[in-house]
This record gives sequence, C-alpha cells and structure tokens, in this order.
Amino acid sequence: MLSPNRLEASPGIALAPGRAECGAFPRTAGAAPRLCLPLVLLLLALTPRADSSWWYIGALGARVICDNIPGLVNKQRQLCQRYPDIMQSVGEGAKEWIRECQHQFRHHRWNCSTLDRDHTVFGRVMLRSSREAAFVYAISSAGVVYAITRACSQGDLKACGCDPLKRGRSKDERGEFDWGGCSDNINYGIRFAKAFVDAKEKKVKDARALMNLHNNRCGRMAVKRFLKLECKCHGVSGSCTLRTCWLAMSDFRKTGDYLRKKYNGAIQVTMNQDGTGFTVANKNFRKPTKTDLVYFENSPDYCVMDKSAGSLGTAGRVCNKMSRGTDGCEVMCCGRGYDTTRVTRVTKCECKFHWCCAVRCKECEDAVDVHTCKAPKRAEWLDQT
Repeated sequence: MLSPNRLEASPGIALAPGRAECGAFPRTAGAAPRLCLPLVLLLLALTPRADSSWWYIGALGARVICDNIPGLVNKQRQLCQRYPDIMQSVGEGAKEWIRECQHQFRHHRWNCSTLDRDHTVFGRVMLRSSREAAFVYAISSAGVVYAITRACSQGDLKACGCDPLKRGRSKDERGEFDWGGCSDNINYGIRFAKAFVDAKEKKVKDARALMNLHNNRCGRMAVKRFLKLECKCHGVSGSCTLRTCWLAMSDFRKTGDYLRKKYNGAIQVTMNQDGTGFTVANKNFRKPTKTDLVYFENSPDYCVMDKSAGSLGTAGRVCNKMSRGTDGCEVMCCGRGYDTTRVTRVTKCECKFHWCCAVRCKECEDAVDVHTCKAPKRAEWLDQT
C-alpha cells in the first residue's frame, strides 16, 4: 500500500492538519457501498481540477505578494506571509525547474510548454492524471527543495542556515574525517517543501490528490539521493592525513535526468477501494515503490492542437530528419511530413587567444536546412479547437 507519509512536525513551520479517513464517507446498509465505491473512486480519479497553482509564483519574480497569488490554500498563504524570503527562493526555483522540464522534453511532442499570463502555468494538460502530470509534480517539488536548501546554505534565509547536525567527526570508506565547511541543510528544504507543496493536496480527498502526494514525495527524495560528500585534504604535500568534509547537493540536472528516467518507467495504477493507496492497473507489471512515478490516465498523443486536452500540437516544431527517436521528423510530425527551409547560421569560428587576456573570434556563415512539422489538414483538427 502506498499511502504518503504523514507530515512530521518541524520547528518554525506550521503544518497542515490531517485529513479524515475514508470511514468519514457516509455508508448505507446492504451491498450498495460495495457496488458504488469503485465507481465513485473512478469518478474521483477522472474529475478535472481546473484551478490555479503555486507554480505561478515563478512568474511573479520579485513581486511575490501572498494575497495576490491565485490558487493558494490557507496553509500555503500562511507560510507565504510568515516566510516572504523563502517565497522569493520558491519563485526562483520555479523558473529553474520549469527550464529543466523543458530541457528534458525538448525532443518530445509534449515539450513542457508554459502559457503566458495563465495562472495554471501549463494549461489544461495538467488536468489529465497522466505521466506528464506525474513528472511535473515530481520535478516541481524537487525544485522547491533544491531552491530552499541552496538559499539556506548561501545565508539568504532567516529561518535556516547550514546543516547544524554535521558537526564533529565521522567516517566513510576512506576513513575518518571532520565535518566542516557548510553542509547543505536538505532536511529543512524537504520539510518546508512538504509543508508548502503538499498543503493543497491535503485539503481534498480524491485519487488525484493521492497521486500528486506520491509524486511530490518522489521529487523531494530525488534531490536527497544526489547529495555528495565533498572534502578538502590537509597534510604535508596534500597527503590527506586529515580531511574536512561537507555534504553538497549535485547539480539539478542530475535530479532532472533521474526523474526523466522515472517518467519513462512510470507505473499506471488505480486507487484502492478503501481510498488509501494504489493497485497496479496491469497485473503483469510490478507494484510501484516509493521511488516510482505513478499515473492514472494514458496521455494524448499531442499530435494536433486540442484545447480540451491542453495539447498544443506539433505543427511548426523543429525535427531531426536523420533521427528515428522522438525528435525525428517521422515521430515528431506524427506522419504528416515536414517542410524544409534553408537558413543562414552565424557562428563563432577561428578563435585565437591573444596575450593578455582575450579570445578573439571571426564570425562564419553557413547554410543549413531546418525541418519543421507540417500542420495537419483542416479536417483533422477542426473539431478540436
């Protein structure tokens, strides 16, 4: 059973109250509950939730005003008002994880496109409980952990600093060392991200909330997975007889790469009849673990513009004529064909180092072919827009 962990209390962070258990649902006598509950759970899983998101904080930049952020629940608004400096970090982190999402899916039909001046950030595509939604919830949660932890270590936040537990002596496979420097306080980042990001999902009792909570946790723990021990050697001629070490987060790209692999192996599930966990949808597949992304619904093909599904289509997307992968013209263009345009590209070339201290380059021009997907015939998309 994969019910998300309960929110632990943490100093300085007000946490959301627990939700009622499934027993709070009214039940009638006889066999009716056994017949209706699966249908109710299915409807809950497929019910769209078209509302704003805390993700929009990233679009506000330095103008984060808690009362003006659409879609925050009371607990999130309270945390926003109590920790305005942390909200600045959350906003900067939102820009970073969105860029990472777009990098990971740059060769995919769905390329993590955002919508300008849209409080949902990604539009209706997130209403479907798909693999893409699973990835976005995971990487957004990871982005909050990363941004807050980094800000703690840089001394930008009043509520936290370096990890206070990394003191004294410890040891690894190379022997003993002294804790020193500034170890990243990732546990604080995880606690705050859990309190803030999960608050909205804990306000409702449906399958999508359970899915989001699970994927949020996957994202948070992915950042911790890539903590690395960095050390400085002391001794004669760098003999490393003494070491001073600290824990540091890896580049966020490692978290993005890891979650993209989890996206590829995401497991389709259904909600348990008691509403507390998941059951694998296909009995031939293994049960999901706490590190697996989970989803309920199959994704659209994203080939054509479909406003109801949030699909922007692939018309006009650049494709690789020589590739047979997802960036290849056959796959990207969904068999519609592509247009080829010859363009002039200007690049730096023949660069030379001049003493001291400059690198001077020439500008070279070359003609290259750019391939872009054809638009679908009108009959294919007329009913979708």
